[in-house]
Amino acid sequence: MTYDPDALDRRVPALIARLLPLVEWFNARYLRLRVEGGDQLPDGPTLFVANHNGGIMGPDLFCTLAFLWRRLGPHRPLYALAHDFAMRQLTPLGRLLQQVGAIRATRANAERALAAGGSVLVYPGGDLDAYRHFSRRNEVVLLPRTGFIKVAQAAGVPIVPLVAEGAHRSAIIFTEGQRLARLLRLSRWARLERFPVALALPWIVAPGPWLPYLPLPLPIQLRVLPPIAVPPDAEPDELAREIQARMQRALDEMAR
Repeated sequence: MTYDPDALDRRVPALIARLLPLVEWFNARYLRLRVEGGDQLPDGPTLFVANHNGGIMGPDLFCTLAFLWRRLGPHRPLYALAHDFAMRQLTPLGRLLQQVGAIRATRANAERALAAGGSVLVYPGGDLDAYRHFSRRNEVVLLPRTGFIKVAQAAGVPIVPLVAEGAHRSAIIFTEGQRLARLLRLSRWARLERFPVALALPWIVAPGPWLPYLPLPLPIQLRVLPPIAVPPDAEPDELAREIQARMQRALDEMAR
């Protein structure tokens, strides 16, 4: 089958059902995950908006996906927007990610998935959020990116914020690498504005945004906030700022 990073029909529910107990075991035993809220998620298509921690192997992704797979069921279509570089330049990885619901991170793909009756998980902050310095581990960074608001408006779906706490300790990022990213012109060929360097297992010093690592076995919390209706005439910047503020208040409470 020809590889298409934008395809919606490559998700394999049976594979997700087999993986789910393994991921839940890892989350419970290794990461000691605790989840708050989310007992009643919207029935229809939903845009799940989460904060991002620790980059490509950040454990918040495993925690969030397992929670949503369990609550929604493996057969209910859930798509996660994955970085353009992983989906287009690393084809074997892209094929694997597609089987668990990944699609290339574009507004058009998110709108197609929602229009087809699926739900979508998005990390709007991307590399700005995932690769922030360890001293900023308890910050939520969505702005200045507001495309997720426009997606929800176009699809007419609610936004459910998901807040992870503790995952940014999985690797100790000691430089965000903004200057190095500019030097390497990452924004032009990889759509990245950061080239982080971190202390991480098993490498000790882990350079760059794509190197896999083993998360440190530190506890993680996940809190599901109430759904937010998105009026079609809402100002995207204002609503994105309000959602970021709600998520930040939740993260502050969780960190305390």
